[in-house]
Amino acid sequence: MKQQTATINEGMSGYQKKVLASSAVGYGLENMDIMFLSFSLSSITAQLQLSSAAAGLISTITNLGMLLGGVLFGVLADKHGRIKMFSYTVYIFAFATAAMYFATNIYSIYLFRFLAGIGAGGEYGIGMALVAEVFSRKKMGAMTSIVTISGQMGSILAAILAALIIPTLGWNTLFLFGLFPVVMAVLVRKHLDETDEWKQTKLEKNGPAISIKELFKTPKLTRLTISLMLMATVQIAGYFGLMNWLPSILQKSLGLSVSGSSLWMISTIIGMSIGMLLFGRLLDKLGARTAYGLFLLASAASVFLFVTATNEWTLLLGGAIVGFFANGMFAGYGAIVGRLYPTHIRSTANNVILNVGRAVGGFSSVAIGVILDRYNLLAVMLFLAALYLFSFAIMMSIKGLKKENYQNPDYQVE
Repeated sequence: MKQQTATINEGMSGYQKKVLASSAVGYGLENMDIMFLSFSLSSITAQLQLSSAAAGLISTITNLGMLLGGVLFGVLADKHGRIKMFSYTVYIFAFATAAMYFATNIYSIYLFRFLAGIGAGGEYGIGMALVAEVFSRKKMGAMTSIVTISGQMGSILAAILAALIIPTLGWNTLFLFGLFPVVMAVLVRKHLDETDEWKQTKLEKNGPAISIKELFKTPKLTRLTISLMLMATVQIAGYFGLMNWLPSILQKSLGLSVSGSSLWMISTIIGMSIGMLLFGRLLDKLGARTAYGLFLLASAASVFLFVTATNEWTLLLGGAIVGFFANGMFAGYGAIVGRLYPTHIRSTANNVILNVGRAVGGFSSVAIGVILDRYNLLAVMLFLAALYLFSFAIMMSIKGLKKENYQNPDYQVE
């Protein structure tokens, strides 16, 4: 594997740099495309005179597409190659996003967002599998944190493009920028070969089967997969609660103008990015239980900062702190799957676990809405805190996350 790997003292090889760059840029552009919907939804709703239910269904359909794409392309990447399927997923979400330019009714929007979701749902796990297969396990948390931070940069790019384009050229034109990832897909196919680890797995005669069933093949794998699905669900639920509801809640209760503004987004994303960067390194040095334990407990406590917010600056600070802890943990899932699952189902595991979390955790917006209708902001914070404590209990039950297991380069759950 000389052409693909390098020792820690030598730094990254050329192949490693290409893998890291393509995975990071791919995830960043995926996030950019997905976030286009968030910034254009109010314009779409007004132009097409949609009901709140019809508009809200757009995101739900996108998440369902992600779940289908995650399962489908996870299995295909494990069977037929990471690079080939990675480029296919990029083509799908890029062209489907650009097709929104031609959408004239809600049904065409549903179709194009479902297709974009299929591509986006498949891309994440393939990129994470590539990173896991070419970097030392001692550095995996740091490397996956770089990929996840790029997703936040994609969100910022989407915000900038939306601010420049929607007021002058309309929401349809914004989605044409979804074609940017096509260039990256072409370059990836041209300059990257499959990983040596994946090639070796394919060369083995009578190798193990590749299907979603492999994630539940043994009692230990079943417990691990379900546990990580639950943790990912809490992760996504907290994210949706933080980004979709809290700004508008606090705007109404405090009369602040920060909701939906660039200040809110920038402060929260900065907090998330710093949290991801630190979390990845803590994961590598301290092990998964300690890193997740610290961040989950801190998340459960920090959400109550919003209850005490009295002005714009305390709200912005609270967003940065909560983003740091609650979303910093997102950097760890790719590293955990890369360590604990065997090569032949690594893409499948990454995609299934994350996209089940997306599909289920996305309903937290509905749950928070119901809580608000019946109770108050404190009840919402109690709900979020309870979710993080639940995830903490699940995390502590996963034996593979014990430091002696997680940092053992030969340990895998079978």
